[in-house]
Amino acid sequence: MTKTKIGIIGGSGLYDIEGLEDRRWVSVESPWGKPSDDILTGRLHGVELAFLPRHGRGHFLSPTDVPYRANIDALKRLGVTDVISISACGSFREEMAPGDFVIVDQFIDRTFARDKSFFGTGCVAHVSMAHPTCDRLGDACETAARDAGIKVHRGGTYLAMEGPQFSSLAESKMYREIWGADVIGMTNMPEAKLAREAELCYASVAMITDYDSWHPDHGEVEITQIVATLMGNAEKGREKVRRLPEILGVERAPCRQGCDHALEFAIMTAPEKRDPDLVAKLDAVAGRVLNRD
Repeated sequence: MTKTKIGIIGGSGLYDIEGLEDRRWVSVESPWGKPSDDILTGRLHGVELAFLPRHGRGHFLSPTDVPYRANIDALKRLGVTDVISISACGSFREEMAPGDFVIVDQFIDRTFARDKSFFGTGCVAHVSMAHPTCDRLGDACETAARDAGIKVHRGGTYLAMEGPQFSSLAESKMYREIWGADVIGMTNMPEAKLAREAELCYASVAMITDYDSWHPDHGEVEITQIVATLMGNAEKGREKVRRLPEILGVERAPCRQGCDHALEFAIMTAPEKRDPDLVAKLDAVAGRVLNRD
């Protein structure tokens, strides 16, 4: 058993968490650059929690420019064990309506302008993304949402687009009808991939704001509609977060899916061929494995 430390990455509209005991904003240095913002730390119901606003307070970072590697590395350095990503998304399904939440369990990555791995030349690693989210955290998120009175859907495929523009009608129809995606957003990739490389349990909660552009009765995405729904969703998101510590508990057992040992057989580069500078940067992310070789 280890101590639980919950990491919350807040998306559009979610820039703070109220009610934390001993709350303080801390600056975390990362060899991968500066995180999106300082990280709010504190305790809820005796459980440690770290909150990071993905776009920064004031929402000054575009989806492409979010420092994903620095964010995940910083959470790992703080001792976070479980990461819950909350993000605003469009819906491709009539039944997944604006105001609903979706516990995502699959991704289609259409981003192309982002650094997607901590590893590379000098230290090569390949982790499995077959099941990119943690069922245990998904269970907790579903329970917390239902307890908060939120309509929540369990399971869904998240199409990650580069942005910052919304989809064309042709793209929206393709993602929905041909590719079978359920929701669309701009930020869960490469975030989920990096969390897996950092051996962090990861869950994704999509807060539905609109129907993208496929819906015949809603037409193109209207930013005013999105913002109005966003504000309501943000309060729902905060209420869900407040319920998570009691559900997850102060202590946690090893992940039954092996998220916390994702690098066990992933690093391919022989010790004598590893780039010492890259290995030094990987101290938090991969130290468990690299330090034993």
